Amino acid sequence: MSTLSELIAKHGEPNKANIEWLTLLLSEWQLVADLLFADLVLWVPSKEGDFIAVGHARPSSAATIFFRDITGETIKKEWLPLAKQAFESGEIAILKTSDSTAGLPTKLSAIPVRRTSNSGEVSVPIALITRHTNIADSRTPNKLHINYVNCGNELLGMVSEGSFPDFSTPTGPRRGAPRANDGLLRLDVDGVVTFASPNGLSAFNRLGIAGELEGKSLAEAATKIVKKQSTVDESLPLVLTGKAPWRADLESTNLTLSIRAIPLLKSGARTGAIVLCREITELRRQEQELLTKDAIIREIHHRVKNNLQTVASVMRIQTRRSDNPEVKDALEQAIRRVSAIALVHNTLAEGFTEEVNFDEVFADSMRLVGELASENSKTLKLRIDGKFGKLNSDQATPLAVALTELVTNAATHGLGSHGGLISLNSKRTAKQLLIEVEDNGVGLKKDSIGTGLGTQIIKTLIEGELRGKISWFSPKEGGTKVAITIPL
Repeated sequence: MSTLSELIAKHGEPNKANIEWLTLLLSEWQLVADLLFADLVLWVPSKEGDFIAVGHARPSSAATIFFRDITGETIKKEWLPLAKQAFESGEIAILKTSDSTAGLPTKLSAIPVRRTSNSGEVSVPIALITRHTNIADSRTPNKLHINYVNCGNELLGMVSEGSFPDFSTPTGPRRGAPRANDGLLRLDVDGVVTFASPNGLSAFNRLGIAGELEGKSLAEAATKIVKKQSTVDESLPLVLTGKAPWRADLESTNLTLSIRAIPLLKSGARTGAIVLCREITELRRQEQELLTKDAIIREIHHRVKNNLQTVASVMRIQTRRSDNPEVKDALEQAIRRVSAIALVHNTLAEGFTEEVNFDEVFADSMRLVGELASENSKTLKLRIDGKFGKLNSDQATPLAVALTELVTNAATHGLGSHGGLISLNSKRTAKQLLIEVEDNGVGLKKDSIGTGLGTQIIKTLIEGELRGKISWFSPKEGGTKVAITIPL
């Protein structure tokens, strides 16, 4: 399915500010559909003079009349006169007779969508919302139904005035965000509760606020709970009074409520607020457990890195005390391999995920090769093209060891005693990582591939651990070239 920006680019006049506004509206309007017990369809004007549907919200509080998403379709001819009336006049238009969709009688209205600029200026209508209420699913109006619809109508009025959605609303995580059916309170301009849904009242009662809420100041009722907290969210008073479109958490000993306020405006003046609430006690407990586990895992990576560095230090001491060149060489190779693994664990210990920015790891591991070249008095140049990107730790560790081994072999054996150039090129696609390592040294000796310990380690890591492929070549112009393919 095409995105909003793609549909507008294809059928209408692309405007970055308008697209940003409509995208924010789409992220908020499920609440409006739930409050109105109605389907909502967002339309933008097309180049042909009609309207194209770019969004559709079904109510979770009532049966939908659209069994298939109509996003991308052209507006029905029967709805076009009403849509043009609302769009051109800038006023909400209501169809006086009942409409029929999918064989169901519906009540249809059209609401213009305006955008408020950064300077506070309100634009002409940039889009249109049609509201489709299923008359066949009509119910006897009760207190909850009436208050929900009134709140939904006020939000639609704000949409037509350009005051909803609000760009000052923080773009926090959607996980745990309160919804209409979780609990809703309606506040007047002074922060006094004029309506509390059954779920909303129950949530605050379980929090420790006894009795009814209607007729009471929500902020004052929550004061006893707030006093018991060691730390209080600074935005909580503004949320409880409905003065700011923010979210905050209200905690008691055994329960946590996520609270969101939506100030209601009319002609720029605040008339009250909607306060949504949702119990998120279990969600917060799970998040705390994840944070604890993440800290433990990072501490493990840190200790593994320290232990590997200790092993490398012990081997360095042994290297200095040994007079046997073969023993020294073997220990130096082991030190480089252990150090390459330690680099990955060091990166994992600093991050919050099991992914590694391999470009940083590889740059650090190449310093080890540079130290080797300087010890052997070689002039070594290393050229790196392309990016590796982020890799899982399961891939990063064997790849770091393999590439360190490859470049070390090229510096030690391929370039001889005079040094030279080693170039590494990496290309990443959605499905695989392609790596080429090339030097301008003496080239490969016949039947020499696979005989050395380093080569066997490289093949085992690439083909076994990473399930990839590796090949060695001797180009006509000289030197050695190694091609690696790793599936992602």
